[in-house]
Amino acid sequence: MSDSLRQRLRALPDFPAVLPGFDPATAPADPIDLFLEWLDQALAAGVPGPNAFSLATATATGEVSSRMLILKNVDDGAWHFASTRGSRKGRELSANPIAAMNFYWAPLGRQVRVVGRVALLSAAASAVDWDERPGADGRANPDWQLYALRPTEVEFWQASPDRQHIRHRYAA
Repeated sequence: MSDSLRQRLRALPDFPAVLPGFDPATAPADPIDLFLEWLDQALAAGVPGPNAFSLATATATGEVSSRMLILKNVDDGAWHFASTRGSRKGRELSANPIAAMNFYWAPLGRQVRVVGRVALLSAAASAVDWDERPGADGRANPDWQLYALRPTEVEFWQASPDRQHIRHRYAA
């Protein structure tokens, strides 16, 4: 069974035959500018859910978990996301306020990894975010929290058909 699965997995294509080019020498000085450019290209290419990302957090003792979330904004040098403070991720962020986000746009062979410290945004900003959610019914949710990840590292990765993938890293 495992040999069959291994063969089936190896037969899957790694990336599309045609991928966008990327020359790190032409990248802007600010990683947010490059992120917004790549996000716009993902939107233009019709990538489903280009605002979705995997968020990895860890407990105080280093037990790691990850889940998919939606990007809320990029503002003032930080990437914003939201969750309930009582959720597993909320508890982990309270105990260990460091996280990693990973955006993956398979049709473009691109991913962006954002790593850094996470801070709570204000109760007022969190309430506005809760009220703006699809299906909001006007009821308050005091457990809802808007977070800001301030990166210490942002890495852009562009797949290449020749497997000479390109990495471009910004470090704070």
